[in-house]
Amino acid sequence: MPQILTTKEVAGYLKLHEVTICKYAGEGVIPAIKIGGVWRFEKETLDKWIAGGQNNQGTSKDANVKAKNKAKGKTRLRKGKE
Repeated sequence: MPQILTTKEVAGYLKLHEVTICKYAGEGVIPAIKIGGVWRFEKETLDKWIAGGQNNQGTSKDANVKAKNKAKGKTRLRKGKE
């Protein structure tokens, strides 16, 4: 049976604030499911996410920057694209 963690437990496990965990879950930065209006996390999936470099999104610093920019509505345009 999978081990399901609460937001508080994940915050302690990853040493982040609970609000940050909820924000990242809502943005899809961290793997999560919403059950009855609250976020839940499967420990094995989190461990794979960490070991896999956060789903190959780059370093955790890069993922944090991307999440912050997404939350602020910032996007980066490529040359020749509008």
